[in-house]
Amino acid sequence: MQLTAEQRRVLIEWLPGIISGGLAWLAFLILGHTPLIRASGLALVIVGMTMTLRRSGGVLAVIGGLALAFSPAFWTQTGAAEDLNLPLTLAVLAAAGVITLLALRFSRQGILALLIGFVVFAVLFWSQLAGVGSLRITTLATAWLLYLLVDALYLTNPHPDDPPASALKPYHLLGILVLLAVGVINAPLFILLAPAVALGLALTHKRLPLWYWLVLAVIVGIGLQGVVSQYMSSTWWSYPAAQAHAQGFRVPFILADGWREASRWIMLIELVIGQFTIGGVVLGVIGLSRMARWYPPLGTVTMVAYAMYVLFGLMYFGNDSAVLLLPLLMIQILWMTYAVYALGEWVQRSVRLPHRMLRWLAPAFYIWLPVLMLARITATL
Repeated sequence: MQLTAEQRRVLIEWLPGIISGGLAWLAFLILGHTPLIRASGLALVIVGMTMTLRRSGGVLAVIGGLALAFSPAFWTQTGAAEDLNLPLTLAVLAAAGVITLLALRFSRQGILALLIGFVVFAVLFWSQLAGVGSLRITTLATAWLLYLLVDALYLTNPHPDDPPASALKPYHLLGILVLLAVGVINAPLFILLAPAVALGLALTHKRLPLWYWLVLAVIVGIGLQGVVSQYMSSTWWSYPAAQAHAQGFRVPFILADGWREASRWIMLIELVIGQFTIGGVVLGVIGLSRMARWYPPLGTVTMVAYAMYVLFGLMYFGNDSAVLLLPLLMIQILWMTYAVYALGEWVQRSVRLPHRMLRWLAPAFYIWLPVLMLARITATL
């Protein structure tokens, strides 16, 4: 069957996500000894991360997606025995798949159909399989929320060298709202992305109806209530952070003055270095500075989201902070990938070499990161 021009365009657009997701899926299964269903869910996160990076180039997007897949915090989700009822899980997936296909058939909007299928899957997952609080749902919703938000800002706030600004698609607005709602219902900490979402929507210059902002406010209220009940304790809220650090306390609660404790800042910096090395930290700084210069709204929105998770990381004293800070690591990869892209563009404009050679310099430089991470994983097997 011969593909139409539009179908070929869509395939080329999504090919990086398919490649990185497929490679990550194989790694999760073979190296991580991850059950099939869990490996497939994790691979969908990598697809979303890769598509978020797509505008930096297909090859760099694949490399960035694999950097997330092989990062220590993300890799901790692999392995273990199957913890879900396999026949029931397959039935849930089949039901979500059928509804997705029906939505695609009647709406002819691929992203919209995927959103509907995701909501159906989340509801069935909560009611029949594992209940709310699933880290898989959280990471999946985060990756695809970032994709929609970043894509919306690129479309509505282009650089002068880019194509003219275009209007948002309905799936941008609906998708952002749906993913934020699903994420908050699943885990209230997802509300940390709400300030960036609200700012991003405002910077798209799209006039939104009052009901949209009211629904967003309700979601924020639900999330805040969940954060207060789950992460704030009257016993630990006012406990001195310096004393807690000195005594080696690890409690799953927020300490109000944690952000004042220098050791917490050192811990957070070491967390990022432990994931991506010191080179990744440097690339992140370069990427943010260049993004803020060429795409100010996108740089501002990602910085706000990053800052919210930094603040939480400073104040939260639980042992699972690395996993809870996965959205921060995703934004770090976004900045890193953009830094390599910007450096590659600068080299191509500055060095007189055949163009085909120059276009591969940036990917050749960046590939060291997932290769190094994969080497660390295989060394522990």
